[in-house]
Amino acid sequence: MKKILIVGLGYAGRRYLRTFRHLADKLGLEIEMAYVGRRRRDEAIAHYLSVPQALLEFGPDLVVVSCNDHGHVGVLEDLAGFDGFVLCEKPLATPGDGWARACVGLAHCRGFALNLIERYSDVTQHLRDLVARCDGTLVRASFHWGKNRLNDYRPTCGVTSEVIHALDLVEWVGAPGTDLQLQQAIGVGSDFSISRDATPDTVLLTASLGGAVVAGYGSFVNVERQRTLDFTFVDPSGRIFHARGVYDTPAWDHDTLRVWTRDAAGRDVVIDELSVAPSGPGLETLHKLSRLCEDVLCASVPGGAPRQPFAGLDDAMRLQRLLDAISRCLAATPLFARYVRGAPRVLVPESADLERLG
Repeated sequence: MKKILIVGLGYAGRRYLRTFRHLADKLGLEIEMAYVGRRRRDEAIAHYLSVPQALLEFGPDLVVVSCNDHGHVGVLEDLAGFDGFVLCEKPLATPGDGWARACVGLAHCRGFALNLIERYSDVTQHLRDLVARCDGTLVRASFHWGKNRLNDYRPTCGVTSEVIHALDLVEWVGAPGTDLQLQQAIGVGSDFSISRDATPDTVLLTASLGGAVVAGYGSFVNVERQRTLDFTFVDPSGRIFHARGVYDTPAWDHDTLRVWTRDAAGRDVVIDELSVAPSGPGLETLHKLSRLCEDVLCASVPGGAPRQPFAGLDDAMRLQRLLDAISRCLAATPLFARYVRGAPRVLVPESADLERLG
């Protein structure tokens, strides 16, 4: 019997609930699930009002932290001394909210994984393997990573919660084991979110990654979802080749990859292409998440191991330090956009299309 506790059964929490129920059927596992929340949302599973109460009375093997960004640190503090597995939604915390102290208490966990879901795309793994086979060295990377969360009903710490995906992929694919070093960041804030009147919604940044340069744009007010990463590599012979990964386009979990070089006449020569459009019944919008959760289930038992490395606690803390640095830069940015003018704010409801919420 595997006991799974979900902390926060909102949009993200319900996605985990669906995923683990699917995996239980697929793998023939016996699981018992419960959740922590301010109010009862699901009559079929046990409900607790606090994490300490759930730890004491339910005794979970796995805890999923899927509450709003601003609640992560409090939950991590409540998990001090927990010896099971922790799966945490990204980002680890809201920038500057004392997350480092909260992480000290996780030293006894069986394992930790931050949900950086795009690592589990076939496109990501395919490109990472290709770069390794070609012994490619990253020269340059750029990204455009955004979606539209204008008037979303869910609170957010802002654009750092979105741009973390691109920053992780640039490292994971472009230069594994090398840390991104922020050079500059500027941005824009607005009242797009219910969180507060001035929430950072957009960032433009430059960074270095080993000997490579990185330029990127991330936004929570893109008029539509746009998730593109471009890489330029050089192989040991001096040949330059390019790669473009496009994620969640035109639909969730639909990803494409193109890798190419140019001949002496300047014509594109395609090296590799991949297009992924998963269609497993019951897993709509959950294909990549199911891979992560299946790995977590495997790793949460003695002797178990994931198919690929998690973004573990050290990775989560390193990325959070980078997000904190970006946030400090954005705090000095005076630009502000005002969306709420006159008429009352109309929130996108919880019942809205999953594709819209993102």
